[in-house]
Amino acid sequence: MSNKNSPLIEFDSVVKRFPGVVANDGVTFTIDKGTIHSLLGENGAGKTTLMNILYGLYQQDEGSIYLQDEEFKIESPTKAIELGIGMVHQHFKLVDNHTVSENIALGLSTASTVRPTKDIKRKLIELAGQYGLKVDPDAKIWQLSAGEKQRVEILRALYRGAEILILDEPTSVLTPGETERLFSVLEDMKSEGRTIIFITHKLDEVMEISDVVTVLREGKVVDTVDTASTDKSGLSQKMVGREVLFDLEKPSREIGPAILEVERLSALSDKRVEAVKDLSFSVHEGEILGIAGVAGNGQRELAEVLTGLREATSGKVLIDGKDVTNSSPRNIADRNVAHIPEDRMHQGIVGDLTLKDNVILKAYRKKPFSRGLLINYNLVDEHTRKIIEDFDIKVPDPDTPANLLSGGNIQRLILGREVSSNPNLIIASHPTYGLDVAAAEQIRQLLLEQKGRGVGVLLISENLTEIRSISDRIAVLFEGEIMGTIESGELEREELGMLMAGSPLEELEEKNR
Repeated sequence: MSNKNSPLIEFDSVVKRFPGVVANDGVTFTIDKGTIHSLLGENGAGKTTLMNILYGLYQQDEGSIYLQDEEFKIESPTKAIELGIGMVHQHFKLVDNHTVSENIALGLSTASTVRPTKDIKRKLIELAGQYGLKVDPDAKIWQLSAGEKQRVEILRALYRGAEILILDEPTSVLTPGETERLFSVLEDMKSEGRTIIFITHKLDEVMEISDVVTVLREGKVVDTVDTASTDKSGLSQKMVGREVLFDLEKPSREIGPAILEVERLSALSDKRVEAVKDLSFSVHEGEILGIAGVAGNGQRELAEVLTGLREATSGKVLIDGKDVTNSSPRNIADRNVAHIPEDRMHQGIVGDLTLKDNVILKAYRKKPFSRGLLINYNLVDEHTRKIIEDFDIKVPDPDTPANLLSGGNIQRLILGREVSSNPNLIIASHPTYGLDVAAAEQIRQLLLEQKGRGVGVLLISENLTEIRSISDRIAVLFEGEIMGTIESGELEREELGMLMAGSPLEELEEKNR
């Protein structure tokens, strides 16, 4: 670490207000050069807002920011980039229809006006090789997995010469293996003298990767400590102001008949290659079936087929005994199916609409909200306020546009909408993605409560701790095929990882005999 008396970055009494909300309330702390500094806090604690100020997307209302003892007002991302600051956002800022190289070229003043990607591709391949961030420069962004998109964002920041790299929830879309590789990359960057600001809600990652951690709660700094001098329990209490339950008790309930049956199901990816291959499984009433697997092994395509967003090329999907194969999303939703999508920003909400409008996206046609062609907005307002209260959504009022909410609050909004419809089946794709430890605890508890009242839950997650803690059975997906289905707790975490890497269950069982 560098000299404590000459920090690289200093935040001095920074305040940022939005209508009805003080996002940053007198934030003061320092960051040293050549360190990995974690910003830890609940969703809505002000972490991302503060870093958006440092990156020039917002300007503070009060207070100062110093870089190497010199005060700067960073009025735009262009200014931040000039100062050597790069940011990888939680929700990627990429143009889907452009290639990787074209996205790197966008906004790059040094890019040639004739064939701008030619030189970029060469340097991009070098950077990718140097840091182990493999990506195809000619691939279109829409063809990439979430993990690959993040690599592009990191490479873009490095390409522009970032010496200070802000990473906003960088592991939310990464598998355990990809997370390990990212941490190795960050350590290499630190050894080169770069400074990493790591926004996260994951306590394990704070303990593993950071040198120093600053905890924010409700826009204020609670504490800044050397990571080596603290532990998960202490950090969680600082973060949420109470003890957090890491082990949840599963409600005991007799498993009922199958609510979802999948028979020899196949489907293509966006690249028109087979992503789901001859899958067969079932989910029963009062059961949580976990689907584990490394990103890009057919999970997204499977969830989209089951919810009517993608066409199956063969096989059947039955809900409550009725064939719904290739039915519309509306028809499937009308069969009391709730969907918590992987991409909450594009599939879960309409950002420009208010919370009230988002709450009734699936129910505006139905009683009690609809009376013929008219919507009873008094009832909608009452219903929305109840969801805000029950799911602890931090928002000024129900008329707030949904895209002004933090990621965690958006996820709570989606969950509130879906669960309040009293579903018989929940298809949950990465339901705790991007959420802090307290919010994740709340959502896992909610899924367990739904199981307890007889709902069938299909839980798609890359978080092995989550999968193992709340699932009754676990099916492991690899390259679109199920490697094996086991009772939760039957295999150790490492053995589950081997299934995720493509080892058939029979091989592991043979090995364990």
